[in-house]
Amino acid sequence: MKSDLSVLEKDLNLKGKDFLALADFSPSEILGLLEKAKKIKELQLAGESYTPLKGKTLGMIFEKSSTRTRVSFEAGMYQLGGNALFLSSNDLQIGRGEPISDTAQVLSQYLDGIMIRTFEHEKVEELAKYASIPVINGLTDLFHPCQVLADLLTIFEIKGELKGLKMAYIGDGNNMAHSLMIGAAKVGMDFSIACPEGYKPEEKVVNMALEFAKESGANIVVTEDPIEAVKDADVIYTDVWTSMGQEAENEIRLKAFAPVYQVNEELVMHAKDDYVFLHCLPAHRGEEVTAGVIDGSQSAVFQEAGNRLHAQKALLVELLK
Repeated sequence: MKSDLSVLEKDLNLKGKDFLALADFSPSEILGLLEKAKKIKELQLAGESYTPLKGKTLGMIFEKSSTRTRVSFEAGMYQLGGNALFLSSNDLQIGRGEPISDTAQVLSQYLDGIMIRTFEHEKVEELAKYASIPVINGLTDLFHPCQVLADLLTIFEIKGELKGLKMAYIGDGNNMAHSLMIGAAKVGMDFSIACPEGYKPEEKVVNMALEFAKESGANIVVTEDPIEAVKDADVIYTDVWTSMGQEAENEIRLKAFAPVYQVNEELVMHAKDDYVFLHCLPAHRGEEVTAGVIDGSQSAVFQEAGNRLHAQKALLVELLK
């Protein structure tokens, strides 16, 4: 227990900081959050109470629906001794045209932190600009940093390390691909992404990752060949081909991705024998991944989903305590 407490009491000096993208955090800060998350998880599994956020309140703004983000943040705040308020955009004046700048300043009078899950990344940046309290990016169309904290925690639990491993991402170069690429580059993990022309990650994000990779020694590869990407991978990751807000493109996207970019039993044979499969969920079995892979013995998707709770608890403690 002594070592647990020493890790929990270690201050990463993040109090009051916004969490908008992993690019804003150093490798030591990211690894520090993972270390703290691991100890918080151990305490919970041991039945030990840890409530450093008594009296603290997190406002959670949702312009995109959610299962994992809402439940993990809400449960996390309660378990840490604080409170969480679900704020649908339909219930806020922001949904009726109130400027984000006004909403940010008003909520700063009531809350200790804001988590927002929305579409445009610029909206989160504006909220953070005008709020005097920490703002957490629960997901935007550009980044999903909270999910990647949970992903890295899961990989570390299973593999015992991060630096020097290889992650292969197959599918759409979306917000998940962006955040995974940045996260991998920060911690020294090789990252290969395979996606069709027209669906590659944004060039500015790739360039950002390449700069971080120079410091960490990671290798970043963008290709159209899934077999090249998966070769000798320690981790295989995929996401849905059609994300929220893209429903009108569904048929076009299915034609672009199927069947070449499906993670199936044939493709995973090119990875290491002990590869781990991850998916941020929800998943469409039979589209981006076969049931045999996602429900197979090398899939850790539910451990990964559970780690959203612990990774975000570590983040909340650091930002709000």
